[in-house]
Amino acid sequence: MITLNVSHIQRFCTGDGPGIRTTVFLKGCDLRCPWCHNPENIPSAPVTIKYGVSGKTVTYGRIMTADEVFSDVIEDIDFYRESGGGVTFSGGEPLLQSKAVSELEKLLKAEGVSTLIDTAGSVPVRMIDDVIGDTDMFYFDYKTADPVLYKTVINGDRDVVLNNLAYLIGRGKTVHVRIPLIPGFNMSGADCEAICADLCKAGAEYADLLPFHRLGSSKYEYMGLEYAYKNVAPPDAAEIEKIRKIYERYFKTFVE
Repeated sequence: MITLNVSHIQRFCTGDGPGIRTTVFLKGCDLRCPWCHNPENIPSAPVTIKYGVSGKTVTYGRIMTADEVFSDVIEDIDFYRESGGGVTFSGGEPLLQSKAVSELEKLLKAEGVSTLIDTAGSVPVRMIDDVIGDTDMFYFDYKTADPVLYKTVINGDRDVVLNNLAYLIGRGKTVHVRIPLIPGFNMSGADCEAICADLCKAGAEYADLLPFHRLGSSKYEYMGLEYAYKNVAPPDAAEIEKIRKIYERYFKTFVE
């Protein structure tokens, strides 16, 4: 029986792809981005957080069969159809569970439900092949053009990520590249131009910008972890606009 390691399922999402969507957050990630706003989804093991303000305790992580997840998300099929929405797989890194995601996507596609995978792309290409046939759209994070930073800061392989991006685009998939704008990491003019060069080489058409925020910082405290960016201010509107003008010279650009 095919199972998924699910963090949680969030309904009526409007920022995880077109239309009204249900987002299935999966556990486990092979990257270690120090600014991550979903730290509860990095480990594969369940994580319990007691939120300080409300006192509410939530456990993130449970094993569900593909049929169980399908039964949950299909309840909102009328909303998907009316809004042009569907189901998004996020994480964590959903492609680490590629075979299970593929099984669930097949159930959804049989009902005409659109699917989207939000990935950082730092996985073997065989995991992409598992899902490529049944995924309508990909959100694809690209962090930096610097292979050393990719390895030392976030534990990834820039060449693997870039090759996977080119592979998806070459297979004719709709791919929106998403660049987190992280102060001191990838926001200089030279950083932006280098990223644009990489994305052009891969054949990208879309580059969505995600300005850094600290909305998930309290989770680190509740999990007993140190948040490396707790004293880092989000970029202001002028900084974001300057960066946007660079990217829009090359791509269809959206600032989240």
